[in-house]
Amino acid sequence: MELDLSGAVALVTGAGRGIGRDIALALAAAGADVAVNDFADEAACAAVVAEGEKMGRKGLVVMADVGDEEQVNAMVQRVESELGPLSVVVNNAGITRDNVVMMMDAADFDAVISTHLRGTFLVSKAAARRMFRRRAGCIINLSSVVGRRGNAGQANYAAAKAGIIGLTKSLAKELGGRGVRVNAIAPGYIDTPMTQALPEETRALIVANTPLRTIGTTADVAAAAVFLASPQARFITGVTLPVDGGLGA
Repeated sequence: MELDLSGAVALVTGAGRGIGRDIALALAAAGADVAVNDFADEAACAAVVAEGEKMGRKGLVVMADVGDEEQVNAMVQRVESELGPLSVVVNNAGITRDNVVMMMDAADFDAVISTHLRGTFLVSKAAARRMFRRRAGCIINLSSVVGRRGNAGQANYAAAKAGIIGLTKSLAKELGGRGVRVNAIAPGYIDTPMTQALPEETRALIVANTPLRTIGTTADVAAAAVFLASPQARFITGVTLPVDGGLGA
């Protein structure tokens, strides 16, 4: 069954590259007009919008720090003013500042929490206020297998991603009565520039520990996002969908 998002207006944060980029393009391919957010790389966002326009979709570049409430509110307001009422929000923006806890600087802990968890909270809050009044909408939050399992050297990232799961469940309960669905996706190890830079022995170990014996692709995550945003997922809320090849099972 084809997933049709015709008429939808979507906002994807952290969409200049990687998973966010492919989610934005997959939403556009399904029929949505897409606002593309990033913090620093405006040219990358513009390239994503240009790809969507080739599909006949409207697009918008919205630069903002998702950890800054004033910037987030202005971003959401601009999206609705220029593209129309938001029906889909994908909270994907994120950074890493890896180190073991004993050596981790508090500023690095705070930076990861701010972008991932605070950012997801702020963007969801701004969008939910509008969706709540309209009694419709879908919020999708990017968590991680690391948020479900933990990972040495990534306590800040694991804490943020675990927090996103709790935030997702709470928002689903708060907004469900007004027809707004909130779900999360927890990717496993995905083939991105970050994982491509890992030593070959590390990548081999990841594959060996993944029941499907492969690393996932950004397209795998994007497909899950399109499904959760689609009418076919109308009775799904409060879940965290693993896209991890069984790694988190």
